[in-house]
Amino acid sequence: MKVVSVIGARPQFIKAAAVSRALRAAPGVMEVLLHTGQHYDENMSELFFRELELPEPDYNLGIGSGTHGAQTARTLEKVEQVLLQEKPDWVLVYGDTNSTLAGALAAVKLHTPVAHVEAGLRAFNRRMPEEINRVLTDHVSELLFAPTENAVANLRQEGIPEKCIHLVGDVMYDAALYYGEKADGRSQILHHLGLQPGTYILATVHRAENTDAPEHLRAIVEGLAQVAAEIPVAFPVHPRTRKALEAEGLLGLTGARLRLIEPVGYLDMVMLEKHARLIATDSGGVQREAFFYRVPCVTLRGETEWVELVELGWNRLCLPVSGTVVAHAILEMVGKKGAEATPYGNGTAARLIVARLSGEMA
Repeated sequence: MKVVSVIGARPQFIKAAAVSRALRAAPGVMEVLLHTGQHYDENMSELFFRELELPEPDYNLGIGSGTHGAQTARTLEKVEQVLLQEKPDWVLVYGDTNSTLAGALAAVKLHTPVAHVEAGLRAFNRRMPEEINRVLTDHVSELLFAPTENAVANLRQEGIPEKCIHLVGDVMYDAALYYGEKADGRSQILHHLGLQPGTYILATVHRAENTDAPEHLRAIVEGLAQVAAEIPVAFPVHPRTRKALEAEGLLGLTGARLRLIEPVGYLDMVMLEKHARLIATDSGGVQREAFFYRVPCVTLRGETEWVELVELGWNRLCLPVSGTVVAHAILEMVGKKGAEATPYGNGTAARLIVARLSGEMA
């Protein structure tokens, strides 16, 4: 069995690392790793591959950035060329990026079956590019690997055939278990930043709904600056976010206690997450990693795909309408603990995915 795995962005590298290990350990399975190049700088791509022990991609398409339409179209065209050459039995796509949708469309138009890891997530906000990507991908996929019961319910409600839906758990949890200990032994990020465990807040912002909305971005930065007056804030800045901060003249609002740092590698990010007092983010992956390490989280959005975290009390939603609102939400959540539960499986998602692709799981 030949599987072409399509990845292109940091969260997909993490998910693919778990599944790739399981694929390559399975007898009779050949994986072809296709990197679209959607994330292409050193910290966002090559460093992640090294730290995650992902094999060198068999293909790197070098797509780079661009508008949603242009990026998706270029990726679709180049993925199709690879699939025509490789003729795989399955195309495996992850998450909700433009690489996800392009990979799925290229495959289905060639009548190659698609398997979608992290299927069924819904924010119920069609203005989000990620929402469109995940809905369309789910509806052209033959195997839908859902991370949670809520995701399964969403797929059923949309009329996806029951035989296509498989509850496997969250591959991000597989990764958290595997790499959490490695981070403790190898990361020096806290020492380099002069941070002590449990004394700082970690912030990440990258979604277009925040970076492309000046009022949201300003509210986030002003709120983090207010919080930093009481608790230091470490803020690894995504390239798109830095460009938006510069364009809006917001860099001057930061100070010594609101520390903007360059993007960090995966193990450094895990270390920052594990030892944060609280995490403020608009990232779906970081929300779950906060939960995996039992760190309270504030999601800087009006909705989340990971509703379990809010229901359990580990996460709080905050639409960034003003700096005061953002600061209040963060400071109120400091020290809060949610209920103990295991909504994302037991760390065997990758093995279950490979078993189903191989036909071993009904």
